[in-house]
Amino acid sequence: MAVRFTKDFLIVELRDGRVISTPLLWYPRLEAASAQERAACEWIGSGTGIHWPLLDEDLSVAGMLAGQPSTEFLRDSLAVA
Repeated sequence: MAVRFTKDFLIVELRDGRVISTPLLWYPRLEAASAQERAACEWIGSGTGIHWPLLDEDLSVAGMLAGQPSTEFLRDSLAVA
């Protein structure tokens, strides 16, 4: 299990070999974070989620698999529309 970032994507490698890639812009806190803040993450719930304590950000693997962006992204997208 691993978490890494590219310029535009959050990439999560799961225990079963699957790799999830989601747009980084879906997670405004992660997108704005420094490399050090992004690196400080921990798996929660026996691998069902990821927590970034320095950013107060939590993502579930199920939500990522379902293609669900963060509520912050959705709120900001609706405000612009």
